[in-house]
Amino acid sequence: MHYKGVLTKMKTENGSPIQYYLVFKNDFLHVNQLLDKQLTIQFAGYECLNCGLDKEIYRQGFCKNCFFDIPQAADWIMKPELSKAHLGIEDRDLAYEQKVQLTPHIVYLANSSNVKVGVTRKTQVPTRWIDQGAHEAIEILEVPNRYLAGVAEVALKNHVGDKTNWRTMLKNEIKDENLVTWRDTLKQYIPEEAMPYFLENNTETHLDFPVLKYPKKLKSLNLKKTPQYTGVLKGVKGQYLIFEDDTVFNVRSNEGFVVEIAVS
Repeated sequence: MHYKGVLTKMKTENGSPIQYYLVFKNDFLHVNQLLDKQLTIQFAGYECLNCGLDKEIYRQGFCKNCFFDIPQAADWIMKPELSKAHLGIEDRDLAYEQKVQLTPHIVYLANSSNVKVGVTRKTQVPTRWIDQGAHEAIEILEVPNRYLAGVAEVALKNHVGDKTNWRTMLKNEIKDENLVTWRDTLKQYIPEEAMPYFLENNTETHLDFPVLKYPKKLKSLNLKKTPQYTGVLKGVKGQYLIFEDDTVFNVRSNEGFVVEIAVS
């Protein structure tokens, strides 16, 4: 079987285990069905996810021109506390910013390599946790806009991590934490303006990833340096493909890359 297309973040369906799909323009691969099969990934060019041109990808699947121009790549995406749509202030495109920022957002705790705080739109639960490779997570605030979520996250970052150690996550060197206890401990640090949105009684969500064998010594596949790679797929966690020889491939960080994938 042979497929060709532009890499975008894998689509997921929560289940036991989570189901993963690589979606191309005219085709898709159900990645779970590829476990224990040999895959060859061949780099074939670029296609910016915004302009569609064959221009080198700069960040987040976009070429350099688009990255510094389009609202989908503005600073408030990574730093929610910079959101200004609730004030009617435009960054790059107010209509887009209002659509994304002025919707319910969740502040959560997730355990992927360690307990960390994060922010996502309510519509992205539990997708966001799956993409981070979190095996457990809990919602702690549901606020009406992105700015308020960002302010709460900044306050909590002083007391809990906000980054995932991707190596620890992929090796599955994790320990279970009581996220209800973490939530109750961190409650005292939530800013006053966000406190009315505190979620008191919800419980942890547990996530089950389709992994047959976790890697021990990680080797990250870089398609620019290694334009062709062949390996036996042993698992999927977060947005990573995990291969038998301990090679791991981050699909999300290769968005906008055109690839050919052969399955044997």
